[in-house]
Amino acid sequence: MYVALLQRLNHLHPRAFDFIQLMRLERPIGIYLLLWPTLWALWVAAEGVPSTANLIIFTLGVVVMRSAGCVINDYADRDFDGHVARTRERPLASGRVQPKEALILFAVLMALALVLVLFTNLYTLVLSLGGALLAALYPFMKRYTYYPQVVLGAAFSWAMPMAFAAETGGLTATLWLLYIANLLWTVAYDTQYALCDREDDLKIGVKSTAILFGEADRLMIGLLQGLALLFLIVAASQLKLGLYFHLGLVGMLLTFAWQHWLIREREPGACLRAFLNNHISGLLLFAGLVADYALR
Repeated sequence: MYVALLQRLNHLHPRAFDFIQLMRLERPIGIYLLLWPTLWALWVAAEGVPSTANLIIFTLGVVVMRSAGCVINDYADRDFDGHVARTRERPLASGRVQPKEALILFAVLMALALVLVLFTNLYTLVLSLGGALLAALYPFMKRYTYYPQVVLGAAFSWAMPMAFAAETGGLTATLWLLYIANLLWTVAYDTQYALCDREDDLKIGVKSTAILFGEADRLMIGLLQGLALLFLIVAASQLKLGLYFHLGLVGMLLTFAWQHWLIREREPGACLRAFLNNHISGLLLFAGLVADYALR
């Protein structure tokens, strides 16, 4: 229904869906993976009662920044995507959108993100500069390093200190525990995603942790997920979170186990399903966090 609604925008303009696809709005998984950790930080900062303004600002900000990230990613990969089966029909790779149009759209989205941040405070505004730099830097990392997933993790986690600063005017050590946990989790699930394209990436010279880890890929994904859970447990201890948050952690652990079952043969379709399942991982943890604060 959601995709059908977006496709109807073509009645307003024949190229509307090309730009929707460029922003990946028809595939909201990235929005979810960025949203849940942002809400973790917002709930912790506000001790379960975030301001309505910040809730709206950061929810919209997640949509805008994820869209901007997809646009600049496709711009950076426009000469590679045509050689990968999964991406050859993307708007830039197929020629339906021109590089100049993509850069203009990226600039507009970044301007919208700036407008949203202006409704917070100076500290959050300063932090947003780091987020903008990471978003612009990430797509080019796969050409120079086998760790682009680490840069993605830093970028996908940067809304967490921003949300904390917007809600409290400062940052805490516990916030950085949450940040590291999310960074580790992001590297794990984006490695699952990179497994889908590993053979194509090897042919065209694109680097990733999926290539770096080689035959140890599943072991490393499990290690990263385990470390993420450990950092979340330490953060929970410092925040004195109780039963419901830990039930959320158990739910997250069970989704991780399911993902490992899916990727056992490294079949690309199953690896993609494992990646998509991480949305449930983040949602379960958020649900446990909300319940814990609400039912104290």
